Amino acid sequence: MRPGRTLIVMVKEPRPGRVKSRLAKDIGSIKAKWWFRHQVTDLLRRVQDPRWEIVLAVSPDREGLASRVWPNRFLRIPQGRGDLGHRMSRAMIRFPRHQVCVIGGDIPGIRPQHISNAFALLGSHTAIFGPATDGGYWLVGMQRGSRARPDMFDGVRWSSPHALSDSIAALPDHRIALAGTLRDVDTAKDLAATPAPRRF
Repeated sequence: MRPGRTLIVMVKEPRPGRVKSRLAKDIGSIKAKWWFRHQVTDLLRRVQDPRWEIVLAVSPDREGLASRVWPNRFLRIPQGRGDLGHRMSRAMIRFPRHQVCVIGGDIPGIRPQHISNAFALLGSHTAIFGPATDGGYWLVGMQRGSRARPDMFDGVRWSSPHALSDSIAALPDHRIALAGTLRDVDTAKDLAATPAPRRF
């Protein structure tokens, strides 16, 4: 186990119609599934680092835990039910004594330095967000997983320009830091503005 730092990557089983629904409307469900699978594979290769432990939070639970798509070298946990806020907070709570950061699999720009900077900021803050260009965020972290609450993101308007501001407002008792801004991929326009996965 790495020294008290856990990086949780939220992933869905890459099946047509299950992943990147907005992107699929632009480029088709098969291409969207293909992009997501290879994007996540590249992401995991890039962010693997001895400074933290990588954990995959998988969905659907049973299929994701048994999947042969994702590398077996990473611990897997089920995302469970609920909206994104419930699933992220539930994952963080599983590691109560660690600094915990959660990222999605659809951010091509993430590099180890982004993750390292986020964990460093948690040394002097109790929570951190990595803003995305669309008003959401590509990372959320807690100084310790025990600071997460199952309902802490209730009322957040997910998939909207208000997701980040709503999430910050939901944590008034935290010292919050902001990491650098990155772009996630939701549409063909986003895809055109980001580097392609190695095999795409």
